[in-house]
Amino acid sequence: MAEQTQSTALEGRYRQVLRVTLVGSAVDLALGVGKIVGGWFSHSQALIADGVHSLSDLATDVLVLYAAKHSHAEADADHPYGHGRIETVTTVGLGIALMLVSAGIVYDGASALLDPAKLVVPKGWAIALAALSVVSKEAIYHYTMRYARRLKSDMLRANAWHSRSDAISSVVVMIGVGGALMGVPSLDAIAALVVAVMIGKIGFDVAKSSVSELIDTGVDAERLEAIRDMIQSVDGVEDLHLLRTRRMAGQVLVDVHLILADPRVSVSEGHQISETVRSVLIRHFDDIEDVTVHIDPEDDEHAAPGKHLGLRGPVLRQLHAQWQALPAAGQIRRINLHYLNGRIHVEVELPAAIATQAVERADLSAAFNEAVAGDPDIAEVRVLYS
Repeated sequence: MAEQTQSTALEGRYRQVLRVTLVGSAVDLALGVGKIVGGWFSHSQALIADGVHSLSDLATDVLVLYAAKHSHAEADADHPYGHGRIETVTTVGLGIALMLVSAGIVYDGASALLDPAKLVVPKGWAIALAALSVVSKEAIYHYTMRYARRLKSDMLRANAWHSRSDAISSVVVMIGVGGALMGVPSLDAIAALVVAVMIGKIGFDVAKSSVSELIDTGVDAERLEAIRDMIQSVDGVEDLHLLRTRRMAGQVLVDVHLILADPRVSVSEGHQISETVRSVLIRHFDDIEDVTVHIDPEDDEHAAPGKHLGLRGPVLRQLHAQWQALPAAGQIRRINLHYLNGRIHVEVELPAAIATQAVERADLSAAFNEAVAGDPDIAEVRVLYS
């Protein structure tokens, strides 16, 4: 049932990304062709550059559509964490595409400024075409960004900024064309350079953010502290360490080691505490997708190492051999082992009827402890009755 729910959620997310991107693609195609053709006939270099920018939006829309289809595929044997990083890689590609577009516009604009013969006063109606682009691309920006926030998609957010950069560049085009019409032809080329710098900056920021995700950069310090405080508010948690986070396609993955208030709780209680921590984090932080919890009975960064200690089977065989001379050893109901501070703390459960007096119980406890006194791995034996 959980897998089916996840599959339905992924399919729904993909459909929303698809719808948003197709709307943007239609606008990008119309504006790109319109501005290039209009720039050619109106002799506006800035408008042509702006049209190329719009067509670059169309190219990145194709990348987004490809990434959306494949990044929302379900987890499989080769990709147990899903395919979300496809979206991240595509976002890096979007940033690089923006920087390449910027470099191309800089080259054309600089060439025009260095060769005044190439400077031509554009036609006045180029301003109207640029204004139409501003309105259209700003609308697409808000439309795409609304879904980017709803779906927590950095890829859609990058594509939204790509649209806004087109709107801003069109504003610059209007200024450049207006200046050229007022007798300063170089303003059209300068406007193209300003557009290029803006596009390049946005591309760099988008690529930098996604590269940080690819190298598993964690959340910021303030966010990490909020996660830490939430974990420590869970009943049964004494402390925590090795708290680590990483991002994947707008989601956050967390893993943490918990130190329990009582190191002798049962396995099932420790598991319940860990599951509570997981559910609390996912419920209170919208972007946290999954939490891996490791239970530590003590701070293993500072406690004595216990890697040399044997597991239950060999330890029990050794204990029974050491206790074989004790008559009460034949009535042991349960033995619990607690691995603490590099040694084993043993709990032996006996029937209450075997020793009813305090003196008898003290003698039994002493006998069990004396039998293992020579074993350096055993810290103590506690005798319990039920």
